[in-house]
Amino acid sequence: MIVSDNGTEMTSNAILAWPQKRSVLWHYIAPGKPQQNGFVESFNGRFRDECLNEHLFRNIAHARTVIDAWRADYNAVRPHTSLNGMTPEAFAQHAKTAYSNAQTLT
Repeated sequence: MIVSDNGTEMTSNAILAWPQKRSVLWHYIAPGKPQQNGFVESFNGRFRDECLNEHLFRNIAHARTVIDAWRADYNAVRPHTSLNGMTPEAFAQHAKTAYSNAQTLT
């Protein structure tokens, strides 16, 4: 499921058709209720505070380099309390292993 606000960026026919073609559910949060999408709001705030507000980008290539370095740190180096102190990559690997083991048992 994709959760988004119902802003004007979500009104194109291509965007509206995409989830239907792929059997993806799309849920719009209520107008003026960003807390309904708290994970994204939390991430956006962290990304803005820790990356975007810390750099003046010289050009698009520089922005891509800085943002990619931040993304790599966020996903592979930094432990997340919401993931019991694991990085997102370690958590994904743990979940994949647990899923594989559960499939083997059935």
